[in-house]
Amino acid sequence: MAELSDVVVNGKATRTLAVESEDAAGVMQAVRELGLGGYTNTSYPRAMAALIDGEPERYAVIDAGTNSIKFHVAERDPGGRWRSVVDRAEMTRLGEGLAPGGVISEAALERTAAAIAGMVDEVKYLGVRAIAAVGTAGLRIASNGDDVVAALRARTGVQIEVIAGEEEGRLAYVAVQAGLGFGKGSLVVFDTGGGSSQFTFGHDGGVDERFSVDVGAVRYTERFRLDRAVSPEVLREALAAISTDLSRIAGRPAPDALVAMGGAVTNLTAVMHGLATYDPAVVQGSVVDRAEIDRQIEASIVRAMPKRAGPSSACSRSGRR
Repeated sequence: MAELSDVVVNGKATRTLAVESEDAAGVMQAVRELGLGGYTNTSYPRAMAALIDGEPERYAVIDAGTNSIKFHVAERDPGGRWRSVVDRAEMTRLGEGLAPGGVISEAALERTAAAIAGMVDEVKYLGVRAIAAVGTAGLRIASNGDDVVAALRARTGVQIEVIAGEEEGRLAYVAVQAGLGFGKGSLVVFDTGGGSSQFTFGHDGGVDERFSVDVGAVRYTERFRLDRAVSPEVLREALAAISTDLSRIAGRPAPDALVAMGGAVTNLTAVMHGLATYDPAVVQGSVVDRAEIDRQIEASIVRAMPKRAGPSSACSRSGRR
């Protein structure tokens, strides 16, 4: 049995839905089938108090990626504008050691479950109305992806929807349009992740083409052992592999605007601004040019080179070139 009610308190309106049964599992199934699985269960007195007090509507998003779990909470003011309340990521390496058709390890599952459970606790504290949770490349390619999703739901109460790479690209494009407002001209949006990268091409606000490629930081780090010092030969092999895997974007005309999102570009931007603590207000909308990327690569090479005395300084200068 379900009861839908329109409620008005002191001239302020809201809507409530109550699903009742002695079968707890049946109630949860009904709520999910109604498309309300992500909404929090709130009592009448609590909801009416929030309505009278004018508490802002808060919603949360959890993005279960191959390398990290992104967590965002935003609230909407009476004018319909959105403001970020929480914006962070926790590295859990869900796809550690994962190859297509492989399995997500129990250790990776435990790390991810602990991170999401902490986010759920924060959601409750902040009075969030609903959570939307998605999973990307790691959960797409794992043979035990469905089991992992079920385990995460059992341990955290969060139902993760595993989305296709094309849908991931579409959402990235929509996010850019909403956050930066590119209305005219050609636009390319790419989203770098741990297991895949998405490219979306459009113009005048519409999408012309979108696709996902298996290009991700975790894939190449594990394949070429890039989490440690490597020889020039290994570096060349890694660059050649990345170039081959990105061949689908070759030969295309330059767009009017190119917008990037994801951990790699976020970190590049944070370094450019000298941020000790991540600040989305500073990172959002920043322009990172090729010279800045080259500068950061060269600085990393210099830091990685062994320190030697005397004439070896010439080698350092050569290395920077």
